Order: sequence, then C-alpha cells, then structure tokens
Amino acid sequence: MNSVSSASSVLRRFGPMVYLPTILFSLGEGAVIPLIPVIAASMGADVALAALVTSALVVGQLGGNLPAGWAVARVGERVTMVVAGLVAIAAGVGMVLAPSLGVLAASVFLLGFCAAAFGLARHAFMTTRVPIDFRARALSLLGGSFRLGFFIGPFIAAGLLQLFGSEAAAIWFFLSCLVAMVLLVLLGPDPEKTITAVAVTRTTPIIEDTGEAVSGSIPTVERSGIFRTMWQQRGVLSRLGLAAASLSAVRSARQVVLPLWGLSLGLDASTIALVVGVSGAIDFALFYASGQVMDRFGRLWAAMPAMVLMGAGFLALSFTHDLDDAALWFGMFAAVLGVGNGLSSGILLTLGADVAPKQEPAAFLGSWRTLTDAGGALAPLLISAIIALASLPVAAAVMGAVGIVGAGGFLRWIPRFVPRAAPESEK
Repeated sequence: MNSVSSASSVLRRFGPMVYLPTILFSLGEGAVIPLIPVIAASMGADVALAALVTSALVVGQLGGNLPAGWAVARVGERVTMVVAGLVAIAAGVGMVLAPSLGVLAASVFLLGFCAAAFGLARHAFMTTRVPIDFRARALSLLGGSFRLGFFIGPFIAAGLLQLFGSEAAAIWFFLSCLVAMVLLVLLGPDPEKTITAVAVTRTTPIIEDTGEAVSGSIPTVERSGIFRTMWQQRGVLSRLGLAAASLSAVRSARQVVLPLWGLSLGLDASTIALVVGVSGAIDFALFYASGQVMDRFGRLWAAMPAMVLMGAGFLALSFTHDLDDAALWFGMFAAVLGVGNGLSSGILLTLGADVAPKQEPAAFLGSWRTLTDAGGALAPLLISAIIALASLPVAAAVMGAVGIVGAGGFLRWIPRFVPRAAPESEK
C-alpha cells in the first residue's frame, strides 16, 4: 500500500471517533467564547472587568494542561474526555444560571480547564496511534477540526441571537454539542482499543542532543510523573519549546492587533469584521496544506515560512499606520498574516508529538501545551503594556521581532530535535 492510500485510510478511520468529537466540542465553544464579555457586561461589568472574566478561560487552559497530562497517563484518553465533557456541561449550566460575576468567572475558568483536558487527550491519542509518515497531516486535520468549530461557531451564535434574542441560546447550543460529544465518546467504539499504538518508523536516523528523547509514537509504559518528565525533558522544552511558545504568541497577537489596528484607523465595525474574517478564511483554507508540507518535506518547511511571513507581516504593518492608503495596507497585511497562520496549522501539535518521550507522552504533552499556551496568553498582556507605554505600531513591530526571533529558534532547534521526514517519493 502506498503512503497516500495508507494515509487516507487511516485518516478515514480516525474521522468518526477523533475528528467528529473535536468538531462538536470546538463548535459549541466557538459559539460561546465571543459572548462571554457580552454576558459579563449584561451582569454589570465594565470593560476592564468583562475582559478579566474573559481571561479566566485562558487561565483555565493554562492550569488544566498539567493535570490533564496526569489524568490521560493514568485513566486514558476516553475517560479523560468523558469527564472533561461532563464537567464542561456543569460549567455551561453555571454560565446560564450564574447569579454573580464571580460564579460566571469560575464557570469560564472551568470551561478553559476542560478544554485543555479535551485537547490534550486528543493530542496524546494521535501521538501514539498515527504512523510517523503522515503524522503531520493527521494532526493538521485535528488542528483544522478545532479551527472549523471556532470559524463557524460565531456565525451560529449570531444566528441564535437573532432568533432568540438572548445569549443563553448560544450556551444551550454549546451544552447540546457537549451532550452529543459525550454520548458519541461513550457509546461509539473506543479508538484506544480499535486502533493500536504504532511503533516508531522513520526513514532517517534520529538526531539526538544531550541524551534527550526526541521523537516517536509512544505507548505509555513507564510512568515518570509530570514534574520528573519536565525535568528530564528540560532541554527540548527550554529550546524548541520556547520557539513554539513564540509561534503561539504571534498567533495570539494577530487576533488582538488586527481589530485594534482597524479601530485606530477609524474603520467601522463591519469593515474590520470583513478584514478579520477574510484573514480567518485564508487561515482556515490552508490548514491541511501545512500537514502536507511537513510530511513531505519536513517540519522546518512549514514552521519557517509561517514564522517569517507573520513576523515580516507585523514589522511591515507597523510602518503603514500613518500612510494615506493605510486601510489598503491593513487589508493586505491581514491577508499575509492569515497565510502565515494557516501554514502553521498543526505545527505545535506535530512538534509536540515528535519530541514526546516514549515513556510518558501525556505528561510531556501537558508541559509542552502549558508552555505554548503561556506564549499565547502573554502576548495580549505584552501588547497592552507596549500600547500604554508607546503606541500600537510599536507593539506590532515588537511582535514582528518575536516572530523573526522565533523563526531563528525553529531554524536552530528543529533539525537538532526532530529528524527530517523523507519526501513522499523516497518512501
């Protein structure tokens, strides 16, 4: 069986029990997240307090990665997903019935915690079950499944608001998605039993650095624990992990800078939404192309163009704010950032799977995802601080510099920690 047909057959096997639950979870979450500040404001919160309530989601994701790694390593992906789904249902009910902003914030925090557990469970499963020759395509599809939900979810929320006139309708939609996801995972065939773990198969030798375990599909055999695993893998986490965190930061910056840039140019809300929407559509359209590039030519060939495009895009955008045709440049560089972000789809998932140790994939992936999520969480705070001290163009330039430095990190550390996959024709 050739590589292409093998890849398509495996991906079809993953569809019903791996990608579909992911789409259900992200679809409901994507419908609810844009409305969190609106719900907080309706309960009396000012802009700053509404932003604080919304940030509880990111804090929950950061706090949930390490416990999720511990849970997956001990009870498995399926049980972790079911528990995360049930707790997320409780969080959704808490959002609907919240009598105060404190209860709303706690429910949002719990939702972020469950999202981290769900995402890590899927990541760990794919790490151990997907053959290395088309791992990137499978994980890019996983990333695309999340993106599909977050792309369509807000439109569903808008339709529900028009139909029912209440933010609670979107939360009830989220709850229905969660119930469907939990039932699918509970009643459907267990992919942990029907799809066996695969052995490491690479067409090139593993390149090691300082004795760190660097790659492989990982049956969970020996359990070292969360913090011991972090210490054992400190080399890859402090090098390649920081480069990955910079990618997460630049991605997050795109979501913050583009709307603020449109506002600073005096554009109306519909124009800003159109520009951001086009950028998001380009991003979504390219998610599978990233996996194809990584599997055929190596991880670096997707990571470097993505980081260089986004870094250079932010740097160039920073010089256009006061030009006569600033709005035109805004639209063009928003598209460039969308292309860069689309080409990076699945990179963080794939690199995490590549460098996860054989003995404890879930524990390592919890650390990896905490590090990358921290990069995404810190970027908005950094942008806010720079805007307060200097200006929005300076903030854009700084994030562009972060992208260029991150590209250098990938150029330095991917060849060291991640062996290059052979091109399709060589397999």
